[in-house]
Parts: sequence; structure tokens; C-alpha cells
Amino acid sequence: MRIGLRKSWSIIILLLLFVSASATAQVLDGIFVPEHTQNRRVIQWTSLREADVMWQKRIWRTIDLREKQNQIFYYPLSPVNGRKSLIDVILETLKVGDQLTAYDAMFGEDFSLQLTMDEVNSKISGVTETAWVPSADPPYALEPKITTDDFNSSTIKKYKIKEEWFFDRQRSVMDVRIIGLCPVTEEVDDEGNIKGDMPMFWLYFRECRYVFINHETFNRYNDVERRTYDDIFWKRQFASFIYKESNVFDRRIMKYAEGLDALLEADKIKYDMITKEIDYWSY
Repeated sequence: MRIGLRKSWSIIILLLLFVSASATAQVLDGIFVPEHTQNRRVIQWTSLREADVMWQKRIWRTIDLREKQNQIFYYPLSPVNGRKSLIDVILETLKVGDQLTAYDAMFGEDFSLQLTMDEVNSKISGVTETAWVPSADPPYALEPKITTDDFNSSTIKKYKIKEEWFFDRQRSVMDVRIIGLCPVTEEVDDEGNIKGDMPMFWLYFRECRYVFINHETFNRYNDVERRTYDDIFWKRQFASFIYKESNVFDRRIMKYAEGLDALLEADKIKYDMITKEIDYWSY
């Protein structure tokens, strides 16, 4: 009889421990455990030989995050349900320092000058200001006071991309591959007035793909059909405008056209590439 009671009490204790462990388990915020994005692999570009390229043109574009189609790069301003803005993904990966390499944007756009981690941290550590304030003790002379504001990722409102357009005669298609990506912040003077755009650093896009493939973006039509940042660039689901093409003077469109004329010149470059593809086809 006593043995039976002991077994009953043992079973009750085990059940209580099981219920307690289940109650303290992590709560699932959803109806399933998301696994697809974490296990995604990069779709490799088609193999390309120099002999297969019949025509090639280098193009520089600006992605303005204030346009509605580009809001997926800008939001969320703080992480939500595992989603992060594009700049947050880039900065967090750079701080780890083993997947992305930053290159100096002021030196050039050919990835020739690699930034050290200290130089990268100086660009993303925030704004440092020096103010002169009276000292607490007589004779109350002015002393420098250094203040540092944390970097605000919402100040990144543009990206520059450098890409190569080419006609592959092996596949008989006009194709494009992004070479570099550059976040752009606003340069502000001491009075808070915006002076212009200031590129932060260039990233080699082939490296970026292995990071972007595992970070989701928001799909306004279907919450379960999550696309990654790599998908957005791969399918070119972003709005942009051309600000430079390869030319003998190595100058931007704004150097010889302004306002509406600059936009018309950018559209002319895009139209010329479309007609170039049509001209290479044989019927």
C-alpha cells in the first residue's frame, strides 16, 4: 500500500515539474517558428566570361528612401519582430567585423582604401561637439566640454549604388549587376542647416548579399511572404534615378544639367540602354 502511494506521489511530482517547465518555456509570438529566412542561401550570379560581353556601361544611381517604394529600406526605425532597417543591418554587421568590409567613400569608389574598425566606429559613433562653458571654481574661466550624440540611423535617407549594365551574347540578354552600395547621410553645419549629402562608406555588394539574404523586409500584401533585402535588390523592386554614367570627363549629370534637365538626361541614358538591347537582337 505504501509502495503504491509512493508511486502515485512520484507521478504527481513529475506532472507538476512538467507543467512548471511548460509554463516557464519561451512564449511563441506567432503561429509557427520562422525558419525559412534564417536558412536562405544566396542565388549565385550566372557565370560570365569577358568574351561573352558585347556591350557594357557603368551606371551610378541614387535610392531616395523618402519615396514610397523605398520605405522598406528605411523602416522600422527600431527593430520590430526581427525586422531591421537596412542601415541597422549594415552597422550591426560592421561592428562584428567578419562579414562586411567598409571602404573609404572620400578617397574613391574603386574599393582601394579599406577602413579600419576604428575609422568605421568614428563614422558611426555619432557627432562630437566641443562647447566652452564656465568652470565651477573661481575665476570661472571657460573650459572645453566635449559632448557626443549617438548616431541616429534615421539620418540615412539615401543610398548610392554603382552597377554594371552589359549585354551577354551567350544568353542574348541585357543584364545588370550591382557592384557597390554606399549609405548617404546629411551634412549639417553648426547652425543645424543642411549643407548637402555626405557619403559614409562604400560596401562591396557581393559581400552584402550574404548578409542581406538572412534579413527580412516588410510585405504590405502578405505577412507570411517575407522577402529579404537581397530579394529586393535582385528583383530590382526599388525606385532610383541615374546621377552619373561612365564618360570621358568622369563627371556627374549635375555638372552640365540641373533641375528638370538633369532628370531628362537621366531618362535619356535609361532609354539609350533599352534601345541598345533591342538593337542587338536579330530577327
